[in-house]
Amino acid sequence: MRLRDIQKEESISAMAVQIAVEEGLDGLTMNKLAKAAGVSPATIYIYFKDRDDMLLQVAIREEQKMFSETLEGFDPEMSFEDGLRHQWEKRAAYFMADPYRLRFMEQLKNTRFHEEVRKCGQSYSSVLKQFMLNAIANKQLRPLTLEVYWALAYAPLYRLIKFHLNKKGMMGRTFQLNKADFEEALSIVLKGLRPD
Repeated sequence: MRLRDIQKEESISAMAVQIAVEEGLDGLTMNKLAKAAGVSPATIYIYFKDRDDMLLQVAIREEQKMFSETLEGFDPEMSFEDGLRHQWEKRAAYFMADPYRLRFMEQLKNTRFHEEVRKCGQSYSSVLKQFMLNAIANKQLRPLTLEVYWALAYAPLYRLIKFHLNKKGMMGRTFQLNKADFEEALSIVLKGLRPD
């Protein structure tokens, strides 16, 4: 029996993400993945039972990496302004470090794997929900449903990251997310979410 090589498993997973983004989930086959990763198809089956297991395990791994990195140094007891800034900075750094991450995670939201992956993020979601509830209780955030809060607090950041990753903004203009744009967007979001 061959032993698992963690570095090889990471490399295969990273290549799976890249192929899924570039060619779509339907374009990701075990043979294509093996060829791109420079391993035999049999090697992939050391790490994953089949294609579905591979997609699920890669998605869970990506979700857990994002949780780990974006929660590093975060405390749900932070002031709303400090906590949201922390989340924006960590999320931007995480997704901008690898242009495939955000696109891959978005692809999975429209698949049958999404619910399974979401279950793995329960503790992460509960930390962020507690942060939101604390901010409401401390009168730093207007009372909102979780869905409305999430859409208003994070959608502007994700849109800016997408513009940055595509290197194009509105009407095809060249765009690169800079500190001034980041700060302006965060400031407007914070202002809009504060109680009247």
